Parts: sequence; structure tokens; C-alpha cells
Amino acid sequence: MKKIGITGQNGFVGSHLYNTIGLHPEKFEIINFEKEFFDDQDKLNKFVRQCDVIVHLAAMNRNPDPEVIYNNNIDLVKKIIQALESTDSKAHVIFSSSSQEEKDNLYGKSKKEGRQLLAEWAENSGGKFTGMVIPNVFGPFGKPNYNSFIATFCYKLTHGETPTIDHDGEVNLIYVGELIQEIIQEIESNESKKVCEISPTSVNKVSEVLQKLENYKKLYFENGEIPALETNFDLNLFNTFRCYFDIRNHYPVKFTQHTDPRGAFVEVIRLGIGGQCSFSTTVPGITRGNHFHTRKIERFAVIRGKALIQLRKIDTEEVLDFYLDGNEPAYVDMPVWYTHNIKNIGEEELYTIFWINEAFNPEDSDTYFVEV
Repeated sequence: MKKIGITGQNGFVGSHLYNTIGLHPEKFEIINFEKEFFDDQDKLNKFVRQCDVIVHLAAMNRNPDPEVIYNNNIDLVKKIIQALESTDSKAHVIFSSSSQEEKDNLYGKSKKEGRQLLAEWAENSGGKFTGMVIPNVFGPFGKPNYNSFIATFCYKLTHGETPTIDHDGEVNLIYVGELIQEIIQEIESNESKKVCEISPTSVNKVSEVLQKLENYKKLYFENGEIPALETNFDLNLFNTFRCYFDIRNHYPVKFTQHTDPRGAFVEVIRLGIGGQCSFSTTVPGITRGNHFHTRKIERFAVIRGKALIQLRKIDTEEVLDFYLDGNEPAYVDMPVWYTHNIKNIGEEELYTIFWINEAFNPEDSDTYFVEV
């Protein structure tokens, strides 16, 4: 079992890596990192001493003064090197650099020089080092106006603002989940690579991305329709978009009922894609679920009885409660990385329709059981 330490474990990429590694306790043990360790050399030394692998992600991306970015990022690398030398560490250090290395900006310069400093440490000490040069990363929970233009667009489209394009160029992109798999592959390979170029998984014009997101807003955010998702990029972009809703105020979404003397008709879901639809009855007091998905799109629709649907983002403690009543049929969609359940809180059987965008595959279920 490898002991993995992640500097910047609470950041955008760091939190995804931390959570994904946590799904494999049989292979990895996470050594906790706090950003305060950089201000206490003894604590940083203790952290380094425990690690078989250190993934150095901590860095500054934005600041009005580029010199501050440069000095901060170089300083963090030097502190890591000092701790490695002080502890005579043989850890495999994996460094996240950027495709901006070759651009004329101080952020790119800080990443390139940081990578070179760590490569020199490895060469002089006999340590292992991998310098990953990474394209633009997007995905759920990125900070708007900080991590990615996609995060900014998603936030604005779901919060009543209008995105604008400063420069409509082509952008090399990689989804954060795809990047995490690349990092895990480097962890498992245990090989040194001074330069490890990570290829983008898609290349898109900024305007094309915005057009897709505007379509998601119209179809899904406003009308609840799952759009056609023709590529992996489309699925990843859609799952990213879904994570920027103000969930507390968006759900539950009530269905439109069409009634006549025979009873009522409700359209549960309109699809641009296929998937699997299921129906369940649940007796009073019983809870179903308590699991999360990292890629699947799922809808719970209550059509009879009373239910409590609960959601919790897996690296937080806040539980979101949604009360649904079959007298006013409604649904809640499950964002990725949110563990969720449904409980019958009424006195009669609960009738629920479940829809998920891919049929169940026991060999690749993308279902992880965690109590809400």
C-alpha cells in the first residue's frame, strides 16, 4: 500500500485526486496535508517523512501582481525541496506544471522553473521525479473567475449573469477526472519522467463551449430535459454544468400534471439520450440509496407517497433535505460526487421512478456506497 500526500489537497484538482484515491483504500493510504505546513518546517518535514509519493499541486493561479504568483510558487517548491533534503526522503515527487510553461507570463515561468528545481533535486539525491505538463483543466467544483473559463461560464449561466468572451481561440482541454486517472497512472508506474506531457482530450473554441452550455441552460436548467450528449466531452461538460446550480433553491422540481376524469398524466423525463428507467415501491420508514456516482446522471421522481431525499457532497458535512409529496409529483437530480438517499416518511407505500443515463454494469457500476 502506497502512502500518498497531496499538497493543495483542498484545491480544485487536489480535492478530486484526494476523493478518487479515497475510493481505493486497498491500494492507497492518504497522508493528510494542511496548507499551514508550508509555514512550519517541522510539520512539513513530518508530512514528507510519511509519504511514499508526494503530488505537489499547491500553487497560486491568480493575483493582480504576477510577481506575487511567481514568488509564491517558487517558494513552495523550495520549501518542499528543503523538507525532502532534511528528511533524506526517497518519495516519488509528482509535480503539476502547466502548458503555459512556454508562454510569456510569470505563472508559466514559475511552473517551468519549479519543475526544473525538483528535477535537479531528484538528480542530485537519487530521488524519483515526474514533471507533468498539463493542459487547461475543467470539471465540477472549479472556482469561477479562477480555475477555468468553463467554471466562470457555468456559474454565470446558472446565476442570472451573461458570460462574455474575451478571446475566441481554440483551447486544449482535459476533464479533471481524466487528469486524475493520468496522475494515478504515474503514481502506480513509480517511474521518473522529467517531462511528462499530458495530451488534451478535446480541443474546442471558446464560443463552441459557450454554445453548448447555453443549450444546457435552456434544455436542462430551465426545462429539465437531458440533452443529447454525443461525446465524452459533452458528458463531462454537462456534469460540470450541473454542479453550479443553487441546489437548495432549484430542487425539488414539480412536474406538470395533465388531469382528466381518468386521472393524471405526468411526463417524468425528456431525453436526448437513452439510459435505464426503473420503478420502485418503498414501505414506510425504509431508506434506499446512500451512494454516489462520479459520472452518471440520475433522477429520482416521486409520484405517490411522501419522501425525504437527502444529498451531501462527499467531502463536506452539510446535508441537503428535500421533501417530496406524490400529490404534487416532483423530481430531484443527483449531481456527481454527491451521496444521496431516499426515505419513505409517509404512512403509505412510496412510489418512485428512477432514471439513470447508462444501464447498470456490475463490472463498472460507478456506484460507491457512503452514508449521507
